[in-house]
Amino acid sequence: MPLIDFIGTIAAVCTTTAFIPQIVKIRRQGGRDLSYPMLFLYLTGIVLWLVYGLMIHAAAVIWANAATAFLVGVALVLKSMHANR
Repeated sequence: MPLIDFIGTIAAVCTTTAFIPQIVKIRRQGGRDLSYPMLFLYLTGIVLWLVYGLMIHAAAVIWANAATAFLVGVALVLKSMHANR
């Protein structure tokens, strides 16, 4: 694996998994501290990165942003379900 691909893959893993603790926190403590505008703005950015990755055929950008979009979607659902905790 070329160094540039390795760096991109590690960066993708880090930025994608960084959102998992937030989901755990929402499940345990509720989503009151997170704002819907922030989550929707973040999701918009992630989807745009996904489109960009598809346009340039960058596998690491595609899978990382697809996975992150899924995680943000989960966070939005959990926030709506556990907002008052």
